[in-house]
Amino acid sequence: MASTPTPADLERAADTAAARGAFPEALSLLARAAIAAPGFELHLKRAALYRASNDPAAALDAVSAALAFAPLDFMALMLRAGLKEQLGHADTGEAYDQALARKPDSIANPQLAAAVARGEKLRDRWRADKEERLRDAMAEAEATADPEAAARIARFRSNALRQTRVWHSEPTHFHFPGLVEREYHDRSLFPWLGELEAATDLIQAEFEAVAAAERAELTPYIQYPEGAPLAQWAPLNHNRDWTAIHLWQYGRRIDANARHCPGTMALIDRFPQPRIGGCSPNAMFSLLAPNTRIPPHHGVANTRLVCHLPLIVPDGCWFRVGAETRQWERGRAWVFDDTIEHEALNPSDALRVILIIDIWHAGLGPQERAAVTALLEAESGVVAQGL
Repeated sequence: MASTPTPADLERAADTAAARGAFPEALSLLARAAIAAPGFELHLKRAALYRASNDPAAALDAVSAALAFAPLDFMALMLRAGLKEQLGHADTGEAYDQALARKPDSIANPQLAAAVARGEKLRDRWRADKEERLRDAMAEAEATADPEAAARIARFRSNALRQTRVWHSEPTHFHFPGLVEREYHDRSLFPWLGELEAATDLIQAEFEAVAAAERAELTPYIQYPEGAPLAQWAPLNHNRDWTAIHLWQYGRRIDANARHCPGTMALIDRFPQPRIGGCSPNAMFSLLAPNTRIPPHHGVANTRLVCHLPLIVPDGCWFRVGAETRQWERGRAWVFDDTIEHEALNPSDALRVILIIDIWHAGLGPQERAAVTALLEAESGVVAQGL
């Protein structure tokens, strides 16, 4: 009595049949094998045979069955997109979008490279059509919104289009729940920014005075002790490519520097800086050397925000927080959340200088600020080490 063929026997027989061009026989054998032992490779082989048999609808069903086992496989996703294109499906562009999201860094096969190039054109056309459709649908609401709301509406659209993604606050040490997560916070929350910007000339003059002073304390921004786990900070630890002239540091006034900057000190004293023993306020002139990059990183606590006032900005200097990259402009301040991933670059051959101060997160009420102060003062050594 003949033994029942195993799925492996059926697959080998199907390969033999396909090699001699007997596609119906091969597909019948693969169907029997897939019933007995369904899996990614069997369904993908069925899809290829259906495609060779000029049956794109059946091939699409088969590759969809394969993707149930490996939903992120690039080749299967590309095959599905190509079949949808052949069948004239309305979601072909989206199918290519999903496939190309898994594209490897390099493609050696010329035929596959050509298919990818075609898919990219169809994807780009689909994205452009979708963006136009969404922009038209949102036009009335966007046109009547104030500038800050309009910016959030535009970001909502770009997130929906997957042009940007959602970024979250990820403090290295202290997370206060319920605070608004926003890369750059609305200017309307900080009415004193105009006063700060108006003092740009004064602040820059005082920076130049303290930078020229014999006893000024210019220190590397990153100063981890020997043996500390550095990871991303290793290239900049104790490195004078990124230095600071501190006016306030961990709640201590740095008199050697501050005495040269009376106007700046009086000005920032009026702003809502945290007063936390051993932690804050912090205020400094940050100096980034030519051709220096600050790697992506996160701040210590989401209870504070950070304000930048650019003073000396060579061409090309940029700052990224989450999905938004901005060019620094002299005298144009902003407030951002440093617990969202951020990085910076000075690609020029000149020095970049900005004034940095920390401020309370606008979402914290008086009792919450008191609680944060109590906790951070109890943990002040951890905060100073993390900053």
